[in-house]
Amino acid sequence: MNEKITGKPQRRKKAVTTETVIADHIAQMRTQLGMTLEQLAAATGFTKSYLSKIENSKKVPPIGTLSRIARALKTDITEILRTQENGRAFCVVRVKDRQPVVRGGTAFGYDYQSLAHTRAHKKMEPFLFTFPSEIDKYVFFEHEGEEFIFVLSGKVEWQAGGEKVILQPGDSIYFDSRLPHRGRGLGGEASALVVAYSPEK
Repeated sequence: MNEKITGKPQRRKKAVTTETVIADHIAQMRTQLGMTLEQLAAATGFTKSYLSKIENSKKVPPIGTLSRIARALKTDITEILRTQENGRAFCVVRVKDRQPVVRGGTAFGYDYQSLAHTRAHKKMEPFLFTFPSEIDKYVFFEHEGEEFIFVLSGKVEWQAGGEKVILQPGDSIYFDSRLPHRGRGLGGEASALVVAYSPEK
C-alpha cells in the first residue's frame, strides 16, 4: 500500500558555523551597501574569486583579511562575526561559547578564538591565538592598526619589521600591525592572548 505524503517538503536548516556566519554577514552588508563583488574586490585588493569563496562558506579569511573587508564595508570585525545581540553594556563569553574564527589548516595553520564576539562596535578585538610550529616561509601578515600579544604557553619565535625575538610564557609584545609580521611555536604549538586594535573608519 502506497502512502500519500502531503504538505510542503521541509528544508533542512543550514548549520550555523563560523564559515556561514562570516559568509552571510559579508554578503548581507555588501548587498545593503549596493556593492558588487567587483567593487568589494577593488576596495580590498582581493580577487573577486577569493571573495566569492568567502561568501559561499568555502574560505575562512584570516584576521587581517577580515579587517580589510570590514573597512571596505564600513563596519568592524565584530559585526561580521556577531551571532547574537546581548543588549548589555558589557559582554561575557564563556569558555564553551568561544567562537573559532580561523582553524589550523584553514589559513596558514593559525588558530583564532574570538573572546568578545558578542560585543559590537568595539575598538579592540581580543583573541586566543595558537601559533603552529611550522609556517610557510613566504607568508607574512600586515594590516591597519596595532596589536598586543601576551604569551600564555610554549615558546614563540616572533618576527616583525625584519627583526626576530623569542618570547617565553609571560612575555609580551606591542607593535604596529602595518609591519609585516608572523610567529611560530618553537618545539611545538604555543598559545597567546592577542588584542588587535583597529583605527576608526
